[in-house]
Amino acid sequence: MKFTRGLGLLLLSLLVLAAIIYGFIPSAVQVDLAPVVRESLQVSVNEEGRTRVKDRFVVSAPVSGYLRRIALRSGDEVSRGMVLAELEPTRSAVLDPRSRAQATARVAAAEAALKATRENADAVTAEARYAHSEYERLRRMCELECAVSEDELERAETLARRSTANRRSAEFAVEVARYELAAAQTALEYDAAGPSDATGMGVQVLSPVKGRVLGLQRESEGVVAAGEPLLEIGDPNALEVVVELLSTDAVRIEPGTPVMLERWGGESVLEGQVRVIEPSGFTKISALGVEEQRVKVVVDLISPPQAWQRLGDGYRVEASFILWQGQDILQIPASALFRYHGDWAVFVVVNDRAQRRRVELGRRNGLRAQILEGVREDETVILHPDESVEQGTRVQRRE
Repeated sequence: MKFTRGLGLLLLSLLVLAAIIYGFIPSAVQVDLAPVVRESLQVSVNEEGRTRVKDRFVVSAPVSGYLRRIALRSGDEVSRGMVLAELEPTRSAVLDPRSRAQATARVAAAEAALKATRENADAVTAEARYAHSEYERLRRMCELECAVSEDELERAETLARRSTANRRSAEFAVEVARYELAAAQTALEYDAAGPSDATGMGVQVLSPVKGRVLGLQRESEGVVAAGEPLLEIGDPNALEVVVELLSTDAVRIEPGTPVMLERWGGESVLEGQVRVIEPSGFTKISALGVEEQRVKVVVDLISPPQAWQRLGDGYRVEASFILWQGQDILQIPASALFRYHGDWAVFVVVNDRAQRRRVELGRRNGLRAQILEGVREDETVILHPDESVEQGTRVQRRE
């Protein structure tokens, strides 16, 4: 009986001791794992871009005038030399009561001035006739009897010539008064409020090329200034892609770099090629309010036109500039890497224990990294290692 009781106490003590020892043993850390694999690897620069028509023509008003309503709409086809818009001379202003009264008074004054100049012209004409007849009489007397001195004859001739000049001047004054009357009557005749406002001949704006209407800057009729844009024309089948890259990324790209265009709305991935990298950059404010230096890169589409015929001007695409790509590359997720004593390192799982290893990296694309030395294929690395993971730590895959 005593032996049985002692054995029970011993077993109970052993169980308590085992529980205490087990409580001090650290539990396995839950971690995310990923295998080391050999796959294709691609290093690229990704950025959003937009399509644009290569050759676009902005048709402007050649002269100032009154634009008639444009009947064309976006997407309409146009041919070379087709009439796109018509401009009329600028319409006359509407006269208010005061201006109309002043215009009427000017017409009356012009009519009175015309009458005065006509009367003066009649008087001057009569004097000229008398001077000529007097000169002819004295000249005949001098030829027949020589009873007139030469001085009198010369004075009569001079007076006749002067009277002729005065008559011509009076006739010109009549013409001037007639034109001034016509000018005064114009203000009343071409008042926009009246029925006699004539538009005159217009100017036709012709299409410079064959294509489609890309957009209308001005549709309704109204007064336009010389050089004011009216509409844009281009060929939507001749597209290119413009991507605004960070200047630090643009220096890594050169003409001829292949480009993959994705998420443009179609099912296939379009292929492109860098044509030009603009030599000057510009400052752009990012969505976070940070100033960025950007450079425009122009990409030519090299996929068959049938694959992207649904694209139009100003459509959004996602461009991936392929800087490097390779096959059968030993790689791991970039999230498994961390810095250790100035080198890159990873935690490899060996017998459920974390083992730190230094690695030598090759190419990286932000998500994956090429491993040149340090780990082997089919080994497992820990993703996002934190302070709870150290050399020799027991780990367990997180469910």
